[in-house]
Amino acid sequence: MSGRQRIDDESAFVLHGYPFKETSLILEVMSRNHGRIALVARGARRPRSPLRGVLVAFQPLDLGWFGQAEVRTLAKAEWQGGQPLLSGQALLCGYYLNELLLKLLPRDDPHPLLFESYRDALAALSVEQPQQPVLRRFEKALLRELGYGLTLDREADAGKPIDPARRYTYIIERGPVTANAADGDGIAIAGDALLAMAADDWSAADTLAQGKTLMRRLIQHYLGGQTLQSRRVFIDLQET
Repeated sequence: MSGRQRIDDESAFVLHGYPFKETSLILEVMSRNHGRIALVARGARRPRSPLRGVLVAFQPLDLGWFGQAEVRTLAKAEWQGGQPLLSGQALLCGYYLNELLLKLLPRDDPHPLLFESYRDALAALSVEQPQQPVLRRFEKALLRELGYGLTLDREADAGKPIDPARRYTYIIERGPVTANAADGDGIAIAGDALLAMAADDWSAADTLAQGKTLMRRLIQHYLGGQTLQSRRVFIDLQET
């Protein structure tokens, strides 16, 4: 296989970028078929570079690159259009999604279904759909693709179907157990909320509230002590 292996016409989004040397950028991108990868965009910061204004977050791109090192070389970038820019709280939500991918998704680990979930989440945020259901759906998809899929419709130990009228305790890396069988730290959650989450039905306020608490605890666990700067910004805004 050539050391200048070429990839063309790959759907992707920029997750993050930072300056490299005098005129270039290092980009972290989420691609459909190659997962999260790092690219160097040579000369992208020059005033007349055709890449200026193209390599922006939350916009669908068609990328090409070459190389087999950890950081490949960007060969082309074309804006695909068709998606409004994020603004306000939707923009903060987009940064939160990007930060989750950067901190939890290994490089060079393809996840086409996760790419579709990410694209759908950005599209929903861009047309001002309710943000909390969008975030919860993406968090569920991310955990599932990473191998941490949630058990929501059956008891973790007995395997019995969840009773919508009962109270449960969700034990991380096990799943829901009846509240009186819980030992140690867990997240209290109602049976009807578990079943609604399993069906991706976020129409009830109680489901949204309990789902947010559950997802926050799970993601904190799998982050292993890493801090989410986007969540800190959310908290600061709420306190001002």
